[in-house]
Amino acid sequence: MPKSSQTTKNASAEAVAPSYEQALAELERLVMGMEAGQLPLDQLLESYRRGAELLGFCRARLQAVEQQVKVLEGEGLKQWGDS
Repeated sequence: MPKSSQTTKNASAEAVAPSYEQALAELERLVMGMEAGQLPLDQLLESYRRGAELLGFCRARLQAVEQQVKVLEGEGLKQWGDS
């Protein structure tokens, strides 16, 4: 991926939420608000859109961490088997 595309991707991810934990907390607040059934239709739609954005961010972070763990486990297994 070209460097400029990666920079743009990182900037858009940071615009969603500074961290996984903060994104998850915001997502939980949005869901509680929507489940309460007290939001006007426009705000409900905006909450749904924001929730979908946060959910995508959280899923991407989880997949990235899962991949890193697999790599680390693979490296650890190689080192363990080499001795």
